[in-house]
Amino acid sequence: MYLWTMRHSHRRDHAGRAVDCRQVLTVFPQPAGTGGPLRIVFADGPGRYVPGGAPFGSGDVGFTRGADLNLHEPGAVRALLDVAVARGWQPEERGAVEVDGWSLLEAAAAARAGDPHAEGP
Repeated sequence: MYLWTMRHSHRRDHAGRAVDCRQVLTVFPQPAGTGGPLRIVFADGPGRYVPGGAPFGSGDVGFTRGADLNLHEPGAVRALLDVAVARGWQPEERGAVEVDGWSLLEAAAAARAGDPHAEGP
């Protein structure tokens, strides 16, 4: 079993201004203490979007011309988790692990759409 949280953050430039939006989905193995968290990070960049106001919802991440997910949906979180496990993340690892969410997104979105060739356990 897992619990998850989601937060939006920004890197600060030399003047202290918020730049570079990031959406961070953190998955915690349960019961507490059975493993370290997995942080799946979606950083804003060319051809990508993360929540930052209209027209996107607070959990929407995606490629401007391609796959997308809503990180508020349990099935989307599960699909990302399944892809991370298929690519080597081990929930029983004690330390926190950070993964680039964009590397998981297409496979997770395909799994959500029912693609039989999508990665998963």
